[in-house]
Amino acid sequence: MPGRTRTLDGAAPSRGRFVNSGKGPTLQSVDIGHADYLALIEPDSAFWALVRRDKLADAFSGKLPRSLARSRPALQAEMDHLRFGLTPSAVYFNPTERCNLDCTYCYIPPKMRRSGRHMPAERVLKAMEILHAYFRRTLGRGHTPQIIFHGAEPLLNRDAVFEAIDRYKGKFLFGVQTNATRLDDSAVEFLTSRRVSIGLSLDAHSLAVADRTRRTWDGRGVYGDVLAAMDRLKGYDNWSVICTVSSENVAHLSKVVDFFHRRRVPTCLMNILRCTLPRSRQVKPDDATAAKRFIAALERTSQLYRRTGRKLVVGNFANILLAILAPSARRLMCDVSPCGGGRCFFALAPDGGMFPCSEFIGLENFRGGNLFTDNIPDVLKTRPFELVTGRKVEDIEPCRRCAIRHFCGSPCPAEAHEMNGGMNRTGAFCEFYEEQVRYAFRLIADGRHEEFLWDGWDEGLKDTVAMAY
Repeated sequence: MPGRTRTLDGAAPSRGRFVNSGKGPTLQSVDIGHADYLALIEPDSAFWALVRRDKLADAFSGKLPRSLARSRPALQAEMDHLRFGLTPSAVYFNPTERCNLDCTYCYIPPKMRRSGRHMPAERVLKAMEILHAYFRRTLGRGHTPQIIFHGAEPLLNRDAVFEAIDRYKGKFLFGVQTNATRLDDSAVEFLTSRRVSIGLSLDAHSLAVADRTRRTWDGRGVYGDVLAAMDRLKGYDNWSVICTVSSENVAHLSKVVDFFHRRRVPTCLMNILRCTLPRSRQVKPDDATAAKRFIAALERTSQLYRRTGRKLVVGNFANILLAILAPSARRLMCDVSPCGGGRCFFALAPDGGMFPCSEFIGLENFRGGNLFTDNIPDVLKTRPFELVTGRKVEDIEPCRRCAIRHFCGSPCPAEAHEMNGGMNRTGAFCEFYEEQVRYAFRLIADGRHEEFLWDGWDEGLKDTVAMAY
């Protein structure tokens, strides 16, 4: 009979029992670039399934809706906890404003890096005391907080950093992120003997390319210094390399993979540069080109693994895979919305200033308070922090309409704010992240995803992988 049928309470007859109707969940189809499969995604819970193109109609009337109805509450709860239920467990501790390099893309203002202040050793130890007391109150038994000495270049304040590590060993997990120019024999011996995680920076496989973006203030390249540090770290299993992807090295990423693999780098990050400051935008790579070259480099890691049996895990892409396979297993928080800044970690400046993330150091509007004068819980509730912790993909156009919004998280708030004029704006590399997600789904469809993940990544995890239909 023509016309509209209504129940007494005005609800649709289905009362939400069916996908894409009434109050039921909405599944969005995503072309992943695969010959046989496409993805169906319920964006809010991040539920997904790979469906054969020729079976799409059958999927909506078969077991897929039942699987979604059964899985959705747990997946939604997991996603909500990941997004809103975590508290800080790590600090990016900047013991100095200074750096001996003037990298072209650095997010820290040049004046600060060239002539800024050190945090005195006694203040470093006082900061550690305050942080230790805070985490004892906020973290449960069995949870050890992390301190990552970060920069600028933390080893310019080496004595203070090393004293803090020795004074608080066992109370924190320690990491050092360094440009590697100060990783001499004694520094390596100290850090490795104490099982400190070491991250160093190298952007290219050759001197000619590396020296385009990473130079001292007088213009000298440091490629040889970094290679010497890598040699000193041979045999140590707790180190990694960050390669910042810019217009200067984007064409060489597959060669960088070869180089890292040959040098037995355990893990690397190939991070697209942040366009927070105008200077970095001068070496911004084209979005589509970056995606194409990055995926080619990932394919190269697969080829090397199949040939040698030894993985080179690209950590930032592995995190995208984990966002799909097991969201709570992610090791990085930049692709979560809200991101980890101010929620899972915060940054400490050399003057005691507290910022949601190191990316904001130098942006005074995002200073939430001072560790030495303010209570940490109060700082976490300040407006500068809440601007970051309250940034959700649901409030960002076009992210709110995007099926994959919880797999990329629309990074980065600092970049979006400074480059595009507000927190509720996208960052610089939407296509770059979209193509990573599409590629990740193709790998899953072909059963290749384990090649790109750390061995044992799923130990202790429940199976969160949706089936193919």
